This record gives sequence, structure tokens and C-alpha cells, in this order.
Amino acid sequence: MLALLASGSSRSSSNNKLAESENSAQNSNNMSWGTELWDQNENLAIHTNRGIDALDKFANFLRDRVAIETEYAGKLRRLVKNYQPKKKEEEDNEFTSVQAFRNLLKEVGDLAGQREVVSESLQLQIIAGVTLLSKTLREDRKKCLSDGATLQQNLTTQLSSLDRAKRNYEKAYRDSEKAVDSYKRADMDLNLSRAEVERYKNVMTSKIQQSDDAKNEYANQLQKTNNLQQQHYSMLLPSVLNRLQELDEKRTRGFREFIVGAADVESSVAPIIARCMEGIVKAGESINEKEDTFKVIERYQSGFTPPRDIPFEDLSKCDPDSVQESHYSNSTSNHLTIRGTMSANKLKKRVGIFNIFGSNKNSLTADGQKEDFSDLPPNQRRKKLQAKIAELTQNIAQETKARDGLMKMKIVYEANSSLGNPMTVEGQLNESEHKLEKLKVDLKKYQGFLEKASQVPTATSSPQASRNQLQNGHRTSRHSNGSADDHHDDGDDQPDDAGSLSSSSASPESGLGTSHTSLPGSGQGSANENAIGEDTYYETEVETLNPVGKCRALYPFEASSEGSIPMSEGEELQVIEIDQGDGWTRVRRENNSNGWDEGFVPTSYIECTLYA
Repeated sequence: MLALLASGSSRSSSNNKLAESENSAQNSNNMSWGTELWDQNENLAIHTNRGIDALDKFANFLRDRVAIETEYAGKLRRLVKNYQPKKKEEEDNEFTSVQAFRNLLKEVGDLAGQREVVSESLQLQIIAGVTLLSKTLREDRKKCLSDGATLQQNLTTQLSSLDRAKRNYEKAYRDSEKAVDSYKRADMDLNLSRAEVERYKNVMTSKIQQSDDAKNEYANQLQKTNNLQQQHYSMLLPSVLNRLQELDEKRTRGFREFIVGAADVESSVAPIIARCMEGIVKAGESINEKEDTFKVIERYQSGFTPPRDIPFEDLSKCDPDSVQESHYSNSTSNHLTIRGTMSANKLKKRVGIFNIFGSNKNSLTADGQKEDFSDLPPNQRRKKLQAKIAELTQNIAQETKARDGLMKMKIVYEANSSLGNPMTVEGQLNESEHKLEKLKVDLKKYQGFLEKASQVPTATSSPQASRNQLQNGHRTSRHSNGSADDHHDDGDDQPDDAGSLSSSSASPESGLGTSHTSLPGSGQGSANENAIGEDTYYETEVETLNPVGKCRALYPFEASSEGSIPMSEGEELQVIEIDQGDGWTRVRRENNSNGWDEGFVPTSYIECTLYA
């Protein structure tokens, strides 16, 4: 009940307000400045001037806002540009969170564009209109005030004439009264002669005539003044004041239209801004944490399995040497990477003989990886090769279409020479054929890489697990025939002629190896017999290398280039030089026939345990 009463009272109140506003509007239509403010000319002049000043102030406000909108849009664009992903971060574009952030930046860029639209529209539509209106109003107001001043000046002049005529009439009337009194006294004075009395009579008659003339002039001026004053206040001045009223109403109406127009400019871009907000929300909702988690697994999965349980070491059944060696192995386990090598920045750079195993830039990809990606774990290597094969297949398809188009063009030119010279496309066709052949060769090469990578079995245990299994206090070397021989060495029984070799960046297994080396003591010749040219000949000091650890082969490896040695799965070798970042580790194997075999094997194929 109370709610109904309240709603009824509010409704009646709103109706009353509406009726009052309507009555006020009707009354304002019936009233005008010319009739109601006939005596407020100066105040109206001040009021109209203030109104135009307020309009100019609004224009200045819009200019400042346009500057703010322009600056805001520019800063938004710079913000988007500064946070655009760098080229080195392009590999992260597959993650949904990164894609969402890129979409957010795009939407913010669109927001900046809309702020620029608001700025331009306010400048061209609103500010220009306000400026023109203000200029027009000032000119019309000046003319109205000038006309009003002229009318007032005319009225003032007429009033001055009336006042002057009245003063003349008053003076003439007083003079006539004095003349009449003088005549009466002279006429009663018996001592005066008739001539003297007649003179006073003539003077009286003249003064009376002057008084009548002044009275008539005063009457005429009064009538003229009254007519002018009536016309001034009933027609002339109201006309000027009404013109001022129209100017002020025009200013007020323009003020309203410009404010509404500025809001319309903002409202016109509101739907687009709303769509930008929807795009930002959609970008945020597109983030899928499970999908990103799966992509992280796909990117970094190596194919290795977690380490198995560490076996218990009964120290009472081990000799002191094995305990010490186990201690060495445990102390270095924390310094090994996933491929079993120590940090490269803590070790000296491998010295090469004749620069045979120097870096070969032609076998590296643009991102510094090997051409066959043999420096990556098995899973990652296969994914890289598959992606490369897909890219080459697409390039071959595109180039084939381009070649077919050139062949059709050549046929058309040959059939109708007026269309063109067929020899103009001959060079392009040969270039396309050459490029297509090269792409096919690359495709076949990478297909071979993938086939070879697919033949490598996945490791059954991680390098850490295999290392833990080897930490049993003995170092085991396996001969190429598979026989095992446990022995203890202190690093002093190595051949004196063991040299230092640098590994080639080209994988031996890829068949691209170009190195030709002869390891000292291996029966393959001396260094002087294998010089490969003056420009690549660098004589280095050959030093005896003591073993720095041991390793176990995770996969079988067949050496396909000089400088590398084969190994079978599970075979244990001595490590004499660790990986220096080129993907190869130098190892040594005891050989019953000629002492020792030394060479390089892929680091990803072995699991190392280094001594302290």
C-alpha cells in the first residue's frame, strides 16, 4: 500500500513538473526582451557577451580534449608496438596464452584507431562549427549594439531639443509676464505720458508674441519627442533587443546541438569499442591451459624415461679405489646436463689438428642447429625433421604451380607471337626448374635424415639413471667384440701420442662429413701426411689426454666419416674430451690389436659419468 502511495505521489510530482515546464515554455514564448527588458540594454549587452565567451570556452575545452584523445591514441599505438612479440619469440606463438596476448594487442590497436576517429570528428565537425557560430554571433551582436546605440542617440538628441524648447518657452513666458506687469503699472501711473504708456504696451505685446511662439515650439518638440519616444520603445528598441534575444537563443541552441553532437561522435564509435572489448574477452577465453601444457610436452619431450631406482652400494664389499671413484661420480652428477656433459663455460675449447673438425657453417640452420638436427633428443629431432619435410613439400607444390604457369605462358606465346616473346619466360622457366630440382634434393635428403632418425630406438632410461647404474666402483671397457674387461686405471697408462681433435659440426651419420684425420697411434698415418691445404693448415701442439670420465652407449652408432668410431648399444668407453657445444664427444676404446681406438661419437647417443 505504501509502495502504491509512493509511486502515485512520484507520478503526480513528475506530472506537475512536466506541466510547470510546459507553462514556463509557453510563458517564455509570449515574452520577449524587447517588451520585458526595454530598460536593460547594458545588462543584455553584457549577458550576450558572456554567452559568446562561454561558447568560446566550450570550443577551447573541445580542443584540449582533442589533444588528449590524439595523445592517448598515440600512446596506445606505441604501447602496442613496444609489446609486439620479437622475432626470437615467434616460436612461442603456438601457445594459446601468447596468441591471446597478440589478439589483445590487436584489439588495443583498434581502440587507438577509434580514439583517433573521435579526435578527428570532434575537430572537423564540432570545433569547426563552434568556431564559425561564435564568429557569426559576435559580428551580429556588434551590429545590433551599434543599431541600438544609434537609436538611443537619436532619442537623446530629441530629448535635448525638447528640453531646450521648454527652457525657451519658460523664459519667454516670464518675460511676457514682466512686460504685462510693467504695462499695467505704467498705465496706472499718471505721471507717465501717453507715449511712454504706448511703448510699454508695445513691449508687452512683443513679449506675449514671443511667449506664444516659444510655447508653440515647445509644444511641437514635445509632440515630436513623444512620438519618437513611443516609436523607440515600442518598435525600434524592441526590434534591436529581440535580435539580441535571437542571437542568444541561437547561441544556446548551438551549445545544445554541439554538446549532443560531441556525445554522438563518442557514441558512434561505442559499438566498435564494444566489439574490441568483446574481442579482448574472447581472446582471454581462448586460453586453454591443458592445450598449452600439451604443447610444452610436445616441444620439450626428449623421449627419455625417468631414472630407475639407485642401487644400494655395499661399501664393505668394494675396494677403496671403487669407493673413491664412486665418490667422484656422485660429486660430478650435479654438474652434468641431460646429455651427460659439463657446462661448456667451465672447460677449455677443444684444440683441433689441421682444423679438421672445425665448425662448418654450411651444415647449420639459421637458428644455429645442425642441418640434420642430430644435436637434439630423438623426439625433438624427428619433429624438426617432419616439420622441415612438410615445409619443403609445400614449397615444391608452390614452385610446381609456378613452373606449370610459366610453361603455359610459353606455349601461348609460341602459338601467338603477338602476345609476347616466348624467350622472355625461358630464363624464368630455367630458374624455376633449377629451384624445383634443388627443393627435391633437399626433400630427399631430409627424408633420409628422418628415416635414419626413426631407426634409432628410444632410450629405456635417462642418462642420469644409466650413470647411477655405472657408479659401482669399477670402470668397465668393452671391446668391439663384446667382451668385457674390468680394470683400474689412473690415467697414466694412456699412449703418449694421443692428440687433441676438434669435432666437425657436420654429423658423421649424415654422410656430409668432410673431415680427414688420422689419430696418432691408430695406424692411420701421421699428421704431416694428411695436410689438407695451406689455407686450412693450423699446426697445434699434440698433447696426451687423460680420460676425464667414462660413458655408456645408449644407441648403436655406425661411423660413416673419418674421425668418428662405431659403437654398439651398451658399450662402455672412456671419455677423453667432452662435448664443446658441437654435439660430439671424443672417446677411447681399448683394442687388443693395436692398443687403443680413439674418435668422436654423437653426444646424444651416450650417457657420461665424469670424474671429479
